[in-house]
Amino acid sequence: MTTIPVTTWSLEQTAPTDLLPSDAPAGDVRIVRAEVPSPEFSRFLYTAVGGDVRWTDRLGWPYARWREHLARPGVETWVAHERGTPAGYAELVAGEDGTVEIEYFGLIPAFRGRRIGGHLLSYATARAWDLAGRWPGLAPTKRVWLHTCSKDGEHAMDNYQRRGFRLFDTRVEEEQEVAAPGPWPGAFPA
Repeated sequence: MTTIPVTTWSLEQTAPTDLLPSDAPAGDVRIVRAEVPSPEFSRFLYTAVGGDVRWTDRLGWPYARWREHLARPGVETWVAHERGTPAGYAELVAGEDGTVEIEYFGLIPAFRGRRIGGHLLSYATARAWDLAGRWPGLAPTKRVWLHTCSKDGEHAMDNYQRRGFRLFDTRVEEEQEVAAPGPWPGAFPA
């Protein structure tokens, strides 16, 4: 099997004032929390957003693992909709001692390049900063972090830095090269 070098960058904000919000895009774009844990919906978002950029780590998760993950205190899914259609999402995961990871973030390919990504990232980051207010018992957020890699979209790093995230770690590792799976086998490229 062929391997490729993959660079992973980790970025963070350490205060709510680090957030540099994006303007909202024109048109009917709304961001709503998916409050009912739904493995089916979360897997749809994961495959629709990550299929062309080789998100594969959760493809083998059985239904029970999705359900267990989504039911954890401090796990939230925020979904951007354009005129009622899901356009992308951000998954927040509360960690130890007031950390919140934006574990997944992205747009469905048809919605990229329309200024929705900056708006969604701004909104999701703000929700990461106030997450403890929705989850009694969780420590107040002290740090919001995420990672991106060389397999992600070409504008990902720029979007994160424009929203005030700062680089704190870079790693390069060899990974097995995998074909982009698309939202279902054979769907990508169109």
